[in-house]
Amino acid sequence: MILSLTLLLLCQLAGEIVARAFVLPVPGPVVGMALLLGLLVFRDRRPGGLPAPLTDGTLERTGKGLLAHLSLLFVPAGAGVIGRLDVLAAHGLALAAALVVSTALALVATVYTFIAVARWVGR
Repeated sequence: MILSLTLLLLCQLAGEIVARAFVLPVPGPVVGMALLLGLLVFRDRRPGGLPAPLTDGTLERTGKGLLAHLSLLFVPAGAGVIGRLDVLAAHGLALAAALVVSTALALVATVYTFIAVARWVGR
C-alpha cells in the first residue's frame, strides 16, 4: 500500500511539475491523472518486469480505499470557508449565483455528452 500511495503522489507531483513548467491551463493533478492513466495502460500492455504492487491489484485497492474516504478530504475546505466568513458575507450572492450557474452548465454538458456517446455506441 505504501508503494501504491507513493506512486499516486509521484504522479501528482509529476503533473504539477509538467503543468507549471509548460504553463498549462490545466491543474497539475489532472495532468498527474493522465500520467497515471498512461502508466496503467503501459502496465496492462507489458505486464512483465514491473513491481508486484503494480500488477497484483494493490494499486486498485489503494485507489478504492482513498475513494471510500473521499468525503474526509472536504473537511479542510469546509474549515477554510468557515475561516473566511468575511469574504462569504461580502460576496455571498455572487458565489451562490456562480455555484448555481456552474452546476446547471455541468448538468447540461453531462446530458449532451451522454446523448453523443449513446449515439456513438448505437444505443
